[in-house]
Amino acid sequence: MARNSVNKDETIINHKRMEIINRLFSYLKPYKLKVLVVMLMLIFVMICGVINPYLLQISMDNYIANGDLRGLVILACIMVGYNFVAMIVSIVRMKMMASVTNAVLVNIRQDLYGHIQKLTFSFFDNRPVGKILARVMGDVNSLQELFNNSITNFIPDLLNIICVTLIMFYMNFRLALASVILLPFLLILIFTIETFSRRRWQKFRQKKSNFNAFTHESFSGVRIIQSFATEENKKDKFDSLVVSMMDKFMSAIRLNDLFWPMVELSWGVGSIVVYWYGVRLIKGEGTLTVGTLVAFIWYVGMFWRPIINITQFYNTLITNFSAAERIFEIMDIEPDIINIKDARKMPKINGKVELKNVTFGYENDDIVLNEINLTVKPGETIALVGPTGAGKTTIVNLISRFYDASKGKVLIDDIDVKSVNLESLRSQMGIMLQDTFLFSTTIMENIRYGKLEATDEDVIEAAKAVNAHQFISKLKQGYSTEVNERGSRLSVGERQLISFARALLANPRILILDEATSNIDTTTERAVQKGIEKLLHGRTSFVIAHRLSTIRDCDRIIVIDDGIIKETGNHDELMNIEGLYYDLYHAQYRFLKEGA
Repeated sequence: MARNSVNKDETIINHKRMEIINRLFSYLKPYKLKVLVVMLMLIFVMICGVINPYLLQISMDNYIANGDLRGLVILACIMVGYNFVAMIVSIVRMKMMASVTNAVLVNIRQDLYGHIQKLTFSFFDNRPVGKILARVMGDVNSLQELFNNSITNFIPDLLNIICVTLIMFYMNFRLALASVILLPFLLILIFTIETFSRRRWQKFRQKKSNFNAFTHESFSGVRIIQSFATEENKKDKFDSLVVSMMDKFMSAIRLNDLFWPMVELSWGVGSIVVYWYGVRLIKGEGTLTVGTLVAFIWYVGMFWRPIINITQFYNTLITNFSAAERIFEIMDIEPDIINIKDARKMPKINGKVELKNVTFGYENDDIVLNEINLTVKPGETIALVGPTGAGKTTIVNLISRFYDASKGKVLIDDIDVKSVNLESLRSQMGIMLQDTFLFSTTIMENIRYGKLEATDEDVIEAAKAVNAHQFISKLKQGYSTEVNERGSRLSVGERQLISFARALLANPRILILDEATSNIDTTTERAVQKGIEKLLHGRTSFVIAHRLSTIRDCDRIIVIDDGIIKETGNHDELMNIEGLYYDLYHAQYRFLKEGA
């Protein structure tokens, strides 16, 4: 999958209309009892509305014409009574439907979020975070009106049209036919508009997604923007994306706005025809009473009003179809890394790690690892060194099964990592990746993330082990200090120490340290090294470090270059053979000396 940038439109994957509708409304199944109650209330309200014109006809032709005031008052009281009840029922059903809609949206968002969490690194490698957020937040929110209208408007309006149509044809066939004569032409126009409108809304959501991705990226990198004084440049790009998004929105909304004039025109022409033809029937043939004509005119309004509502629902459906497509497109993506059928739980790890003829390359990229063979004994501390891009981090990613090898096998305790449950594997690993990430919560909770059931004392002990306790204690609120997003309140070194404590708290069987001390000053580094010696003891550990002085005491150093293992041995052995490690070590030493 090609990397999608903030300026690149996402690929549109068209789905069948009924497929999307079925998937959307499958979320109503858990609430079918509430929906049924809402439907019954809607039917009651609809019946109350439908019989109003009929009772008006009776009042005019039977009571007013005959001067029966008592009968007229009784009929009026009956109409006021059931219409008042209908109003109360309408309020109750709106509240009930709102609760169902909100629950459905929560379920869709939870399903989407849960599915995204299962997707592998390759998914996130190929999408800006802002575009993912646009689907989780904006696209899901867009469905609220769709669900509300579908139950509260579409179904009762459809029933209303059927009932009113039957009543009109029962009252006067010719007059009824005249009132609906324009309906077929209206439907043809609506379906024609829908074909073009759906494409335009898809384009709008593409541009909106680009806008969200750019905004998220800009705010995440605001320090860089301000450091290089490129605010104006970013503002120009922001304005360009806003204009592009609004152009697509206006293009879509202009087409949608054609719905209303067409329906209103059809209603108006239909009413004129009914008036004209009804008056002819009264004056000419005398087959129609004034009360019947008045009731019929009322029914004509009751016929076209739900058509307007249904048109609005159809309009909403078109508008939000692209949102539903984008949601389901994500939910249809299968994770690259999944538990195989009948995957077993990983037993307690002893620590033997073996890579057999492992070859790996990222999508459409050159091979990163080529026929790697490596065996690590339980409790052994292995350092992985080599130039940038040599494949060091890729090796630990394969061991943790963040990616699967293209060829070959990765074994832990002679068990293929593909054959075991992912959670049972990773829960026994302590991983501190190169990118230090802290959550927007307290320092205590950030460290506890390594072991959610850990006590405060456990957290403090882990912090002491990596020499983080000292600086945390000096903070005004200590371990209760709130960390801003990504830990911006703390220095880079402090964030790394907290991340290190989090990894160590998990008490892993396999410990992976990817550039764990790269941002810690020399004095702190010495204290950290002393603090983790007992934690490395008896535990298989992989240490990736560009600062070669930090890995001198490792049991074995693996030198990797161009995706293959070039040298293996301890520090003294590799220095004696004067190979790649020797060159790297002395080059770094000369650099530090010159810098000093």
